[in-house]
Amino acid sequence: MQLIPIGISKMVKVEVIMREYSIVMNNVQKRFGGIHALKSVDLKVKKGSIHALVGENGAGKSTLMKVLSGIYIKDGGKITIDGQEVHFTTPRQSQEHNIGIIHQELALSKDLSVAENIFLSDLGFGGALVSTKKINRLAKLALDQLGFDIHPSTRLGDLSIAYQQMVEIAKSLAKNVNILILDEPTAILSEKEIDVLFDKLRALRDKGVTIIYISHRLDEIFKLTDAITVIKDGETVIELDPETCTENDIICSMVGRQFNQLFPEKQIPSEEVVLEVINLNTAKLLRNININVKKGEIVGLAGIIGAGRTEIARCLFGIDLIASGEIKKNGKTLHINNPADAVKLGIGLVPESRKEQGAILSRPIRENITLSNLKKTGSTFGIINRLKEITISNEFRKRLAIKLGSIEDPISSLSGGNQQKVVIAKWLNTDCDVLILDEPTRGVDVGAKSEIYNIILELTQKGYAILIISSELMEIIGLCHRTYVMSEGEIAGELIGDDMTEKNIMRMALPKRALI
Repeated sequence: MQLIPIGISKMVKVEVIMREYSIVMNNVQKRFGGIHALKSVDLKVKKGSIHALVGENGAGKSTLMKVLSGIYIKDGGKITIDGQEVHFTTPRQSQEHNIGIIHQELALSKDLSVAENIFLSDLGFGGALVSTKKINRLAKLALDQLGFDIHPSTRLGDLSIAYQQMVEIAKSLAKNVNILILDEPTAILSEKEIDVLFDKLRALRDKGVTIIYISHRLDEIFKLTDAITVIKDGETVIELDPETCTENDIICSMVGRQFNQLFPEKQIPSEEVVLEVINLNTAKLLRNININVKKGEIVGLAGIIGAGRTEIARCLFGIDLIASGEIKKNGKTLHINNPADAVKLGIGLVPESRKEQGAILSRPIRENITLSNLKKTGSTFGIINRLKEITISNEFRKRLAIKLGSIEDPISSLSGGNQQKVVIAKWLNTDCDVLILDEPTRGVDVGAKSEIYNIILELTQKGYAILIISSELMEIIGLCHRTYVMSEGEIAGELIGDDMTEKNIMRMALPKRALI
């Protein structure tokens, strides 16, 4: 019998543990000026596993992953990849270790083709010349693996945001990564598209790929992941097992308190119809759309990506012109030729992409809130009254509990949930009484979701008629009094009360050909 010295035994044990984990991060720290974004984060991810990283907006999740992918340089701590200590100072160094990251904000060029975006880092595959035929062929393979019919030569900017997200995912998968980081990858995908993505991620895991998955959707966490790490205020709180923990365990760890009810109690709406759409048609997609929203009512628009939900919102707000049909408000026919007309008629729109369509990221929070109604801040001579801007902004800051340093800070400095509150405040600063919310809690943590839901409830109590478009079925079910389900540009049906179930919504939402 051979005896192994105790010191060597300990070394062997440590080496075995290190081999078991693909990623080990110890006491990782990162500062931005006086802000301690990461105070002390520990993270261990087993090889060939899907590991969830959860926390409120601003907890440090994205910052930690940017450190791991070489975008940020850590200020302290230790990172080990496959047993080897690494010091990444550039994204290229991370890529050389076969690490891929899919950011919450798309890192794509809209003027290039789908194929060019997928292979942008090496269009010539090591050579001096670019073969369009080759990159199109390889891009099609990557896209086909995801189950999406996207033509490789299509200009990226011509795709919907959801399809652009699928291109971003294909971009990482085409590089044959060993470690894949996904930051809120399903925020703009439908249930059907999410199922396709999850099947692909499970297949990658089974092939030995290590996946870090960031999401605010707790149902996804339980459905997909093998382990959960919760971080709060730049520190690791706990590691949980999705097989044994509950949703409440995760939420309590994230927010540091008990969390009883996500959705507020529904109020009984008026019978007075505020908004009515009659036989609306567009040249390309929408056919015979008939919907209505009552005073104090929340009505949902459900359906898969491409069904026409956002197109209805765009018609109501004057972005897209209707081919035929009628839009009425308080019984009067409206003539909406552009967004300015919609605003004058009391209609507001919180768009699905707040960072591209809902806010001016580089401008102060103060300007973003007051931009929608310059009459309130203008003087007799048309010059902006800064004092009025400050007063109005601070009023909405208190009313919506917007967490910020100063109203003079750019809106880009805020977390996703607080950015969304600013965009909502922008429309509350107008005289609108019809508010359309397109994906109102996309990329927002559970605590901020609850706050936004309570804001929506408050608006209904004041008589607002609210139309909500959401890909989160539980959001539709939990918030709405009624929901219209769309499929292929048409209203497939209307659901009320207990009939609003995930099963019923998906049955109506799937294209008829998918059910054959």
